[in-house]
Amino acid sequence: MDDTRELVVMRPEGLYCPAGDFHIDPWRPVPRAVITHGHGDHARGGMGRYDCLDSCLPVLRWRLGEQEYHPHAPGEAFTLGRARVSLHPAGHVLGSAQVRIEAHGEVWVASGDYKRQPDPTCDAFEPVPCDVFITEATFALPVYRWPDTAAVVDEIVTWRHACAERGETAVLYCYALGKAQRVLAELDGRGEPPVLLHGAVAAGVQVYRQAGIAMVDTEAVAEQPRGQDTAGRLVIAPPSAAGSAWLRRFRRAQQGFASGWMRLRGNRRRRNYDRGFVISDHADWPALLQTIHQTGARRIIATHGNTDALVRHLREHDVAAESFTTAYGEET
Repeated sequence: MDDTRELVVMRPEGLYCPAGDFHIDPWRPVPRAVITHGHGDHARGGMGRYDCLDSCLPVLRWRLGEQEYHPHAPGEAFTLGRARVSLHPAGHVLGSAQVRIEAHGEVWVASGDYKRQPDPTCDAFEPVPCDVFITEATFALPVYRWPDTAAVVDEIVTWRHACAERGETAVLYCYALGKAQRVLAELDGRGEPPVLLHGAVAAGVQVYRQAGIAMVDTEAVAEQPRGQDTAGRLVIAPPSAAGSAWLRRFRRAQQGFASGWMRLRGNRRRRNYDRGFVISDHADWPALLQTIHQTGARRIIATHGNTDALVRHLREHDVAAESFTTAYGEET
């Protein structure tokens, strides 16, 4: 294969577009980075310039501070080197994007992370026709199939009420960018009392509120009087708070985790959570296959997750498929 004609190749710094002389979500410093979204495994410091969706800009400023940012409207074409580039909604978190690259008479799309379920906190995924589709594969196993999010949020509300009856605080662990805000948005309009927030979550929630995202009312845990009884309150905290001294401020607490990983009960038991709630900001197995079909791509490159299973399945169905090994991991 002639690598000079490949629109995206692997380099030590990350995914690289030779025609445009830029990287996509690089994990080492490079002169030009096109960023799909603001999670720490995709948006890192030290780049010369950052191209992103305009809706991603406040997230990157929060996470990375002031840098040389070049925001773009969804679908707006811009030129990098010899490549025509545009960014399209990925439905993952606020400001998440797929990267469409056109050069050498071909179109490639790098999906970044994406999901197909409705989410009130970000623009819905937009299928983009292409010749080659680079897809994430975080949950690329047939066992991963997501329930309706509204029904899962009903379970969270029921859990909070049960905790109230037992005199317990309901501590729900969520990723601080994306998952926490999605849960808060789904709780909006349900008549729930203000949700208490860990400081690491509160900062991201404020970014979303400033972007116009409607969420249930919240209060900071740090601003609650010491010794105040929080029984029956829902508290949202990052997973890093589990098992920490921070938990001692609650007299009695149940701990839950909202994640696609909770689809397997063994994951909940290993992490010592009392409850697991299946809410994911990634595509499940049916959505991955649906998306691949909708792109019309003749070739699929899988990254980030269960790539072997997806590649094997596609090849068994006569789809040209391979994988890239990347440095992306869980959101933090």
